[in-house]
Amino acid sequence: MTGPAGIFNAPVNVGGAGRPVVSFPHQVGAVPRLAHGRQPRPADGLLATAVGGGGTTVVCQVLAGMGGVGKTQLAANLATQLWQTGQLDLLVWVTASSRTTILDTYSRAAADLTGVEDQDPQHAADRLRAWLAATGRRWLVVLDDITHPTDLTGLWPPDTATGRTVATTRRRDTALLAGRRLIDVGVFTTAEAHAYLIGQLGDTNNRLDEADELAGDLGYLPIALAQAAAYILDRDLTCAAYRTRLHRRRLDRLHPDTLPDEQQQTVTETWALSIIQADAATDHLAGQILRLAALLDANGIPTDLFTTTAALDYYRHTLGPDVDADAAADATRALYRLGLADATRDPDTGITLVRVHALVQRVVTEATPDDQRQAFAHAAADAIMELWPDIEHDSLTARLGRLLRTNTTALTVAVGDHLWHSCQGELDAHVLLYRAGDSQGEIGQVVAARNHYQQLAADAAQILGPDHPDTLRIRHNLAYWRGKAGDAAGAVQAFEEVLADQLRLVSPDHPDTLTTRSNLAYWRGEAGDAAGAAEAFEEMLADRLRVLGSDHPDTLRTRHNIAGWRAEAGDAAGAVQAFEEVLAGRLRVLGSDHPDTLRTRHNIAAWRGRRGTRPALPRR
Repeated sequence: MTGPAGIFNAPVNVGGAGRPVVSFPHQVGAVPRLAHGRQPRPADGLLATAVGGGGTTVVCQVLAGMGGVGKTQLAANLATQLWQTGQLDLLVWVTASSRTTILDTYSRAAADLTGVEDQDPQHAADRLRAWLAATGRRWLVVLDDITHPTDLTGLWPPDTATGRTVATTRRRDTALLAGRRLIDVGVFTTAEAHAYLIGQLGDTNNRLDEADELAGDLGYLPIALAQAAAYILDRDLTCAAYRTRLHRRRLDRLHPDTLPDEQQQTVTETWALSIIQADAATDHLAGQILRLAALLDANGIPTDLFTTTAALDYYRHTLGPDVDADAAADATRALYRLGLADATRDPDTGITLVRVHALVQRVVTEATPDDQRQAFAHAAADAIMELWPDIEHDSLTARLGRLLRTNTTALTVAVGDHLWHSCQGELDAHVLLYRAGDSQGEIGQVVAARNHYQQLAADAAQILGPDHPDTLRIRHNLAYWRGKAGDAAGAVQAFEEVLADQLRLVSPDHPDTLTTRSNLAYWRGEAGDAAGAAEAFEEMLADRLRVLGSDHPDTLRTRHNIAGWRAEAGDAAGAVQAFEEVLAGRLRVLGSDHPDTLRTRHNIAAWRGRRGTRPALPRR
């Protein structure tokens, strides 16, 4: 900062109205103590450089970030350094959580500096701002924890060559940032978190076992790490033991009896005010959106998910019929403005993502009543399904598919068995559980799809029971992806087992039974028994004709498969004739441009020319 050098200790009469005169340097308000073991951070350097610039620099810096990242500590460190090195004549620390607290501190400062006791706090604030604007002394005003930007209307310190203002806030409102420099404050880096835990815990009795994993569990949030370290020390635990408790207990049961570093709020309480404010500003819509976001991937949720028809239907069910997509979009943005979420744009696709810290998600989830979790789980699952492209055919849909798979994984972990029950409480597997696995297989990750269905089959047997229709469907899909992963013989065996259970439980003419028979025949051919596959499809044809009729697409598909496997078995001429009969039916029923019609044309050409091209047989 520029201005007169040195420290002025001589009394200076600046007003004279019965008040004792002040001497400089002078401080108003208490600067918070620096946290024990505080880690130097990149933002320290950014802030010091910004504040130390010449008269052309932006004179107000706004430290913005979610609750608990250490914004107040950054401001306190700067104020302490400037004060202790004699670079300030006046330091005013203001708790800016309300207009009342701002005016109270401004009134004290005005009385100290001008000697005038104003009965009207606003007059006193005007007097202080006028003094700051006119003085040549070096001053710093810190506005800590701005809750509402409107609280500062008419109260921002003036821009001068010798004065600086630093504000801390969770908010990112345009009005708050206009004409001021924003410094985003995030969580610790991995290295910073590691160094912090070493400094707090040492390495006595293996206390640092799983320290890095603990930092990850807590999302590298400084306040959470500080309170976890205090809890560990108070109870003589290791990081590993604390992690065990973290996974078993509610977060609000894991704070130390006495909070460290003069902290005023637990991690859970840190978020309460922001959540209340977000709800109040959006007629409770932001809270509903946050509850959905709490079930999804902390690292990136497509913003469009919160304005899907499925999401809107849920908002309307809980809040009334007037909620529309614009209101939902505004409420989602409010989460960003109030420091409860971050907004970012995926560089590869341009998809806008919402990120919610994992501990915010946990606090919100733990505060959600048990009787509401089923509905939230299904609303989130339905919204994901609505966004999922039918075919992931280009970079945009492929990236979206990856995002949705990641969010599906997060959802299934967060909601437990809720996706295995309908909203009416009946046993029922949500279609999203299937889509997540099929999506992997459809983009070529067939082993991942097989593994997905292996786990799904185990879960279904335990939750739904071995004879539930969804359990049989999941086993059917597992058999299919087992074959696609290279185990055709295993697929045949698995389909035989599924078919036996279906014949025991449902009609032989049930669509699921017929589909299983079709896939069993197909994989029998893939396993090397082309003649057996052709024979099985011929047996099926009689049932298809009886149940569906000659022109049904499934009947035509069965005839197509008979022709294909006859060709594989060595009867190319007979296959061509059979394909021509199928083609006539498909032209009549489906039209010339239908994919099935084109597939039949291809196979006629391939086998007529004896090029050895395998027929394009349908899958399931």
